[in-house]
Amino acid sequence: MNIDIFQSNRGFTRRQFLRSTTAFGMAAYAYQILPAFAQDTFGRSIIAPDSSGVIDLNIAATEIMIGGKRVITTTINGTVPGPLVRLREGTEAVIRVTNSLKEDTSIHWHGIILPYQMDGVPGLSYDGIQPGETFEYRFPVTQNGTYWYHSHTGLQEQTGLYGPIIIDPAQPEPWPYDREYIIVLSDWTFDDPHTLLAKLKKQSDYSNYQQQTLTGFIRDAQRDGFVPTAKDRLMWSEMRMMPTDITDVTGHDYTYLMNGRAPESNWTGLFEKGEKVRLRFINAAAGTYFDVRIPGLPLTVVQADGQNITPVEVDEFRISIAETYDVIVEPKADQAYTIFAETMDRSGFARGTLAPRVGMTAAIPPQREPPRLTMKDMGMDMSEMEDMEGMQMSSKDDSEMAGMGAANTMSEPSAASSPHEGHRSEPSMQQNKGMVTEEVYRHGPNTHGPGNTTVATVSESRLAEPGIGLEDTPWRVLVYTDLKSPQPGIDQRPPRREIELHLTGNMERYMWSFDGEEFSEGTKPIRLVHGERVRLTFVNDTMMNHPIHLHGMWMVLNNGNGQHNPRKHTINVKPAERLSADVTVDATGNWAFHCHILFHMEMGMFRVVSVSKPA
Repeated sequence: MNIDIFQSNRGFTRRQFLRSTTAFGMAAYAYQILPAFAQDTFGRSIIAPDSSGVIDLNIAATEIMIGGKRVITTTINGTVPGPLVRLREGTEAVIRVTNSLKEDTSIHWHGIILPYQMDGVPGLSYDGIQPGETFEYRFPVTQNGTYWYHSHTGLQEQTGLYGPIIIDPAQPEPWPYDREYIIVLSDWTFDDPHTLLAKLKKQSDYSNYQQQTLTGFIRDAQRDGFVPTAKDRLMWSEMRMMPTDITDVTGHDYTYLMNGRAPESNWTGLFEKGEKVRLRFINAAAGTYFDVRIPGLPLTVVQADGQNITPVEVDEFRISIAETYDVIVEPKADQAYTIFAETMDRSGFARGTLAPRVGMTAAIPPQREPPRLTMKDMGMDMSEMEDMEGMQMSSKDDSEMAGMGAANTMSEPSAASSPHEGHRSEPSMQQNKGMVTEEVYRHGPNTHGPGNTTVATVSESRLAEPGIGLEDTPWRVLVYTDLKSPQPGIDQRPPRREIELHLTGNMERYMWSFDGEEFSEGTKPIRLVHGERVRLTFVNDTMMNHPIHLHGMWMVLNNGNGQHNPRKHTINVKPAERLSADVTVDATGNWAFHCHILFHMEMGMFRVVSVSKPA
């Protein structure tokens, strides 16, 4: 999002985009332009600073082939994705970005801790990069791991302006591997993204080809009875949603890419039998979650969002938009393996191959049935239903909550952080399921105004759930509670205060917001003070997943691992979920804070976090 041009970019068309290109960019056509890291099947490609320590990137419009069609994309150094920016922890990054477009642009370094002036958000960090201008980013490299970069101007990211970042650690990695590959997942539309957005504004479910039909009604009525089926349909109609509203844009409009290649192009990485291969997955999609698996190979997850975790072996993981996961696989057979990244709504997939020799392929798994939202995703009070079925529960009031630990040492949110009475949810009951204690929160009376159409009557932690469509998977699936930092967090202070934010939206009008207020309405910043420790609590009142990203500071996800809770730069919040993350406020300046579904951010699910020095 470019804050300064938030309104003006909405009318941008493909024709205007073509006119904005420069001769430099148009001359760069090639049959298939891919960055070096995606071409080198031996995993050795590195684009590192030159002898002067400087990395040069050029943003231009370039014609390339995607899915067998010639298309105009926004490239970085002539490729989609852009080149790998490889840095080393403990050094200084100097990156010169030249704008060869005829419109403003920008690059944000996603997940990188740096001074706010270098964060790359027009209107917050700087004015953006004007046509013909070169901007020099210069910042200390204080971390290591897998990250990525992308435009923060309008919808440019959807046109191809993104690429990977790898920061090599100052100290040896804790787990050995023999070679590595970067795998950038993304979604491409052959339409102008502004056209897609206009369609969503006109009819938010236009891309949903799994809508309920008369045939489906008859089938469900025969199975469940006419009256229950009619009530079910009426309920969804009143919410202006459908149980198949999993994503806004589906495979009807998107082609899913792995390292810039469509499934039929089959990106391939080579290995030698018995090698340990590190795969650095980056979800650079604008609007797509992927479920990743490699049939026949266990996946040992070693990093999440660039941060080491205690290794955990799974068979599949969901990667939300803007997240990164590093996994190590060890193929021991002389055969090919399919890297299968199926979209969360099952409308398509990205695909690649690991193989001992060029040209080998493996079977592509069949796509699974599209998932459907449930009453739990609506935030309905399932406890009452379960209670009626004889399950035992114990009520909990506010007095019982006192003295239960760090969370209860916090004061109430300040007026600036929670300006609307009734937003705050209240704990209503506790349910014991085996060894797990679950708190269920009941929504306050504020329904967030016309910018929101539904509220989660009850919300609860869903950190131990794999997510919609993966509930009954017969193999091991990564969940957020699996993420455990190998080292205790540096800051173990309890948060001084809590800020509760509700993720809200009006699906029919395609409006997205925090607490029912679109950013374009001029919402006040969330004000923090340098040095304090704050708890951010998210309540998802919508029935869609939202990947929430905080710039400039880490969020420590409260996932039950205590001092070993993991650091994240992007946290997915499931429908009707309530979760918390603690932030050590250690960076002054104005920072972006938003949903990383590009159209949701553009439509208003965006806030500014303003950090000032103590008075």
